[in-house]
Amino acid sequence: MNLSIFFEPLNEDIFAALNKPRTLGSYISRFVSKFPDWRSADIAIVGINETRGSGNEENTEAALAPARAVRKKLYTLNKGAGSCNIVDLGNLRPGITLDDTYLRLKEIVEVLISHGTIPVIIGGSHDLEYGQFMGYEHLERVVNMVTVDSSVDMTEDADANPNKKQLRTILMHEPNYLFSLGQIGYQSYLVEPEVMATLEKMHFEAYRVGEVHRNVQEMEPVVRLADLLTIDVAAIRHQDAPGYEPANPFGLTGEEACQLCWYAGLNDNLTSLGIYEYNPAVDERELTAMTVATMIWYFIEGFYHRKNEISFNSKQFTKYAVAFNDNPDRMVFYKSKQSEKWWLEVESLTEGKATRVVPCSYEDYLQATKGEVPNRWILTQARIG
Repeated sequence: MNLSIFFEPLNEDIFAALNKPRTLGSYISRFVSKFPDWRSADIAIVGINETRGSGNEENTEAALAPARAVRKKLYTLNKGAGSCNIVDLGNLRPGITLDDTYLRLKEIVEVLISHGTIPVIIGGSHDLEYGQFMGYEHLERVVNMVTVDSSVDMTEDADANPNKKQLRTILMHEPNYLFSLGQIGYQSYLVEPEVMATLEKMHFEAYRVGEVHRNVQEMEPVVRLADLLTIDVAAIRHQDAPGYEPANPFGLTGEEACQLCWYAGLNDNLTSLGIYEYNPAVDERELTAMTVATMIWYFIEGFYHRKNEISFNSKQFTKYAVAFNDNPDRMVFYKSKQSEKWWLEVESLTEGKATRVVPCSYEDYLQATKGEVPNRWILTQARIG
């Protein structure tokens, strides 16, 4: 498939001074005159010039700036010690309508992940995650999604902008192939109680920003479950990322955002990352561009440290069985001998339903040894039936 027809080439004059030795800019093959070989790449950077989902009816120069500003920072960062097989496909051409853009993004994501290339999407408004999500429809299996946001974009207000209700659109999408949704970093005073009640009713996981502050390591199993991860820049506090509106002094720190991206890179199952809602027009001294670029750097580093821990029949895992006096009569855990990460086996109580092995933490194992059923087991059991 000729993907180049969907993309606008980059202006090489902007990046000419960024090709210093050992920096990412000297290693990333980008679309200037010749479209890069994306089929052999591990990661593909995709910029999206689309802001209509946030109420901006015209894709102005401000809409073109987010990916460009992030690229200028990203390319100056030093490459890590490992491999670096990355391409920059340029900026996706917006469709005539917003729905057309979603469909274009769907096709791009679908093609890339089908060939084993991970798209790193620099948006645009957060509703573009709907196009990212639709890129998984061809897999004909359920998928797991995690979103990092200060709010939960599920409003029922018909007059709200698309970037305030895309999660509801995803939940109502047919065919329904969403198995789990994890919401990280929400702030209770920005979310309607009815929305949280809906997430609880559907047995989805949601973590307040305070829970992330207390123990960001507990977010690792949540991110490790994801096939796709989306991040709204508004989840990061204004002091570390001022480039969004309206300003919010509370949220994740820049370090925590980078930690989540590191976890995402390490996740063997994750096949796309989207970072949305960056607005360079309000970005003080390009601080947000640097924060987002560093987040992407940590994702890339995490990717090149993956352990390929997928098959639990191999000798690289230690199996633990914890006995219970009630249902379940026992609980099975797996611990990696390489990374020391934990997984939990959840067997359906309904005959004929498949058993699932989901990421968990050491705390889940300790809870089970005390005779308590971890909440992660309960939620997974409720979803599989």
